[in-house]
Amino acid sequence: MKILHVLDHSIPLHSGYTFRTRAILTEQRALGWQTAHITSAKHTQAAGTYVAEEDVDGFHFHRTPAGPLARVPVASQWGIVRGLARRLGEVVARERPDVLHAHSPALNGLAALEVGRRAAIPVVYECRAFWEDAAVDHGTSREDGLRYRLTRALETRVFRGANAVTTICEGLRNDIIARGVPASKVTVIPNAVDITRFDVGRERDPDLARRLGLEGSTVLGFIGSFYAYEGLPLLLEALPAITARVPDVRLLLVGGGPQDEQLRARAAALGMEGQVVFTGRVSHDEVGRYYDLVDIFAYPRLSMRLTELVTPLKPLEAMAQGRLVVASDVGGHRELIRDGETGMLFKAGDAADLAATVVALAADRGRWPQLAQAGRAFVEQERNWRRSVERYGAVYGPLVEEVQDDGRATAPHRSP
Repeated sequence: MKILHVLDHSIPLHSGYTFRTRAILTEQRALGWQTAHITSAKHTQAAGTYVAEEDVDGFHFHRTPAGPLARVPVASQWGIVRGLARRLGEVVARERPDVLHAHSPALNGLAALEVGRRAAIPVVYECRAFWEDAAVDHGTSREDGLRYRLTRALETRVFRGANAVTTICEGLRNDIIARGVPASKVTVIPNAVDITRFDVGRERDPDLARRLGLEGSTVLGFIGSFYAYEGLPLLLEALPAITARVPDVRLLLVGGGPQDEQLRARAAALGMEGQVVFTGRVSHDEVGRYYDLVDIFAYPRLSMRLTELVTPLKPLEAMAQGRLVVASDVGGHRELIRDGETGMLFKAGDAADLAATVVALAADRGRWPQLAQAGRAFVEQERNWRRSVERYGAVYGPLVEEVQDDGRATAPHRSP
């Protein structure tokens, strides 16, 4: 079986999107399936150059050139669909796949539906997030505005037109079904981690801890992008109450993003500069050393459509390393964390409850090994990539069999 993956962008670019894609491709090949890959013009724009084909880490990618509408507002989206459909038609003729697997956003799905119908190839569409909700948080759209409603309508059209739909969590699945898509058509393929890449019980790098002023401290940490929905200002608001009860706590913030300056200013306004360490962004190769510094990871996501529906990857990575996790009780976290068993949940948006949860956990160190072991076991048993990717077999198999049956039914009868 050969699957042609239709992607927004891919490695060598780095993002949560490309990391998930790479894991899927790696595990599908391990299962004995063939994979082919094409990216839209958005990859070409991000890369800054166009090559028709490219080999990256053992994977061969077909690229799509950026067309003349690439820089024209609104029209650029239509141009991406048209250009991708043309390029995809060429790649389909060459690769002859059994399935077209288009991944978010809906622009990729629209192109795949057009080519799939023409070539009589089934289309699977994978929704990784509702991009209109992310645009609201980033300030480039407003909920129920024209752009928001148009994006939502286009994706609903893709959901209904695809032969099968996959998504990353139950929150998104329920929303898709609520749009009139049959429940039997929607399968959850959850985010996961490569468990072999995460070691439990690694010690802190003493030189790095010393350089950052974390020696002898209980380290509360966040590693990721500083977006508004992550709720990091709430973590700063809770810090004075935490340090009043647990004076040796230091907050380590690793990363950067739109809220970077605001967070630094708020830490200063609270008089917490001595308790907060900002590292800025660190390279992917180095980030493991920073994970090793943290005792308790905090994920204070705020409650909004995006966070209630979508499960994040970062808490899984922390649990895979045997680290403690404290998180807000938004829907995306509740799918990952069993309160009091694999981590601790607090009321979203409530700085006092966040502080109380951290203080209670810091005071009960005898409980730490049990929580850490349960979190690691959850990832090993339920959220490893092999187990997750195996679920695609139940999605692809019936579609391929249906096409084969249709081909046999329409083949001319031959007398023996």
